[in-house]
Amino acid sequence: MARPSLRTLCTLCVLCTLCVLCATCRSRTPARSEEVTVWHEVGSWAGRGNKQTESFTSDTAGFRVRWKTTNEAAPGAGTLKVIFRSGDSGREIIQAVDVRGVGSDEEIVAAERPRWYYLTIDSDGVDWTVSVDERIDAQRVSR
Repeated sequence: MARPSLRTLCTLCVLCTLCVLCATCRSRTPARSEEVTVWHEVGSWAGRGNKQTESFTSDTAGFRVRWKTTNEAAPGAGTLKVIFRSGDSGREIIQAVDVRGVGSDEEIVAAERPRWYYLTIDSDGVDWTVSVDERIDAQRVSR
């Protein structure tokens, strides 16, 4: 059997290389991304009267505060106030909620920078629930 010439071997190698390159470099639809907000639960508390929460840290300084008041002692007299305080100094950073009466809502709030926080929850004449989620900005990639 005759041996293939060097030129034939080189041609075969070039053709094989081109086939591999064509298979791996074919055009693909570029991935699309969209900005999304993800909420990470920090904590949830319930009670009647005043409360100071444990400290928690934030990497983004953006929060969603969900609150609900029920069982008001005297109509229109119940109050709920939720304040974010510095975990270092105790100073007020954000007044997130200041409401009267029975109801529920959601507040989106932000501070000037990430840090340690705790909440003071001041309440009179209502049962309350408060939950805090930290805002995380992300991108959803779809192909």
